[in-house]
Amino acid sequence: MNEDAINMEIRKVLKKVGITSQREIEKALQAAFESGKLSGNEQLSVSVRLEMPAIGLVHALDETIKLE
Repeated sequence: MNEDAINMEIRKVLKKVGITSQREIEKALQAAFESGKLSGNEQLSVSVRLEMPAIGLVHALDETIKLE
C-alpha cells in the first residue's frame, strides 16, 4: 500500500467534492435570494454524508451556514 499515492487520490476526491459542493450551494442560495425565499439573515442547516460501501465507511456531518 503506497500511502503517498492513496493520500493524493483522497485529496483529489475531496477537492472535487469541495469545489462542486460550493458551486451548488452558491447557485442555490442565489436562486433563493432572487425568488424571495431568503432574506439574508437566516441560518441554514447543511448535512453531508460520505459513503465508501466497499469498506463500510459512513461519515455524516451536520453544520449551519449563517447568512448574516
